Amino acid sequence: MTAKEILSRLAQMIIVLIGISFVTFLLTYLSPGDPVRNMYLANGIMPDEEQVAVTREEMGLNDSFLTQYGRWVSNCLHGDFGKSYSLNKPVTDLLAARLMPTLKLAIFAMVIMLAVSVPLGVLSALHKDKPIDYIVRGLTFFGVSIPNFWAGLLLILLFCVQLKMLPVVSSAGTFGDMILPAVTLALSMSAKYTRQVRAAILDELSSDHVIGARARGVAEWKILWRNVFPNALLPLITLFGLSIGSLLGGTSVVEVIFSYPGLGNLAVSAITSYDYNLIQGYVLWVSVIYMAVNLVVDVSYRFIDPRIRARR
Repeated sequence: MTAKEILSRLAQMIIVLIGISFVTFLLTYLSPGDPVRNMYLANGIMPDEEQVAVTREEMGLNDSFLTQYGRWVSNCLHGDFGKSYSLNKPVTDLLAARLMPTLKLAIFAMVIMLAVSVPLGVLSALHKDKPIDYIVRGLTFFGVSIPNFWAGLLLILLFCVQLKMLPVVSSAGTFGDMILPAVTLALSMSAKYTRQVRAAILDELSSDHVIGARARGVAEWKILWRNVFPNALLPLITLFGLSIGSLLGGTSVVEVIFSYPGLGNLAVSAITSYDYNLIQGYVLWVSVIYMAVNLVVDVSYRFIDPRIRARR
């Protein structure tokens, strides 16, 4: 991507973020429940009507929607996402503290996924319509159909309750605590990626340049390493970027099951306690991370694929 294209993408990201912020703020504004009451109740205080009215006025909650939205956006641009109603801490501090555990879990899950899906996908493609291919394809169908929450509960039952090998409650402190959450996240992703790798390898094996190389007597292993694998795995980079973004924002169910202290668990807690400031900050953070990862993936194409550089 050229500098002009990158600037264009950044402009698009800003427009999307404005839209996301507006919709998120509107939905929380229209949501039932009183954030002032929730704030007091979270701190063990039963407020009276006068106390609630005074606090609402002090917090600016009696202002119009556009006034509140404008003030919130202005604060966000200065890095201030407000204070959590339920935890009574700055939203920025809460999100920053939970980002690293979720990032560690996402990277661990991606490593497991790649270690499983790439070899299985290549093996299945190279032995198309043979017993090993049918076995791999059957496993992928099984993996895709298992919901994360059910897989997580089965893993807890087996490794925590029956075998007592791993802890039920996970933390980001040790490697062992992250094994079960990471494996749970990697299961469905591994099944999807295995099928994608298999399809990409088969597509490359039937391409003209591979057929031509075979006709010239080039060794099969050279064709695989020099022609098939680089071209087949390149499209998966986009899926890889999307998966990282979705993992950073979509690990809520798994984190709740294993009581893992990540962003997803924090988001679920914010939703159940009607913590609007925390919900809004979480949505914006995840949106920025998701779009930033995809921008990095798009930019990396220019350095990874020589065909794109040749067209410049």
